[in-house]
Amino acid sequence: MSGWLRRWLVHNLWLKLLALGIAVLLWSAVAREPRVEVAHTVPVEFANVPQGLAINTDKVPEVQIWLSGPERVVRGVSPQDLHPVIDLNSISPASSDRTFSLGKKQIKAPEGIEIAEVVPSEFHLSFDVLATRRVPVKPRVTSAGEGFQVVNIATEPPEVTIQGPRSRVNAVDLATTDAIDALGVRGSQAVTVTPYVNDPLVRVLQPSAVRVIILTEKIAR
Repeated sequence: MSGWLRRWLVHNLWLKLLALGIAVLLWSAVAREPRVEVAHTVPVEFANVPQGLAINTDKVPEVQIWLSGPERVVRGVSPQDLHPVIDLNSISPASSDRTFSLGKKQIKAPEGIEIAEVVPSEFHLSFDVLATRRVPVKPRVTSAGEGFQVVNIATEPPEVTIQGPRSRVNAVDLATTDAIDALGVRGSQAVTVTPYVNDPLVRVLQPSAVRVIILTEKIAR
């Protein structure tokens, strides 16, 4: 044994032996700990989504991930620590339907965690071309109350831009708003509201808010 290697081994020898002893004790404690299996249900994540591609599925697919290992380690894992990832890099925007396999190697998990099973191991998705167009805004306005009537409703701007799967976007005729209470409006009043469409896969891009001007007048007797 060379001199420098001998000096390295004996330098702080007691500290090194203490560290080794602690490591052995910790390993022994983990090894004796009972093994358990715990399941977490988490949404599937999509990576490398091609430009112009839209997922045309109402519900985000979820998978049940079963973890196996020492009880203390496994129970320390939360659903936020698990990431089932599907790579969409090879999908064409013109694709319509595709079945995917999801295996243990596609689950990103904390180091040392064993993935025992993934359920389901396959799931089906529909795709469409991402489309954008403009639609009119039709706000919902309630009655002005006894003795008055709403005579005009103007929206600024009158249209919004929506985006989503082409087939869903083409089926949208208009955007609407939450109900606007005209009770108590006398004359003209402006309200700023958020427009939306009744399709979870179609979103309003811009503007994110519109100005609704309500005009009421007294009913002639």
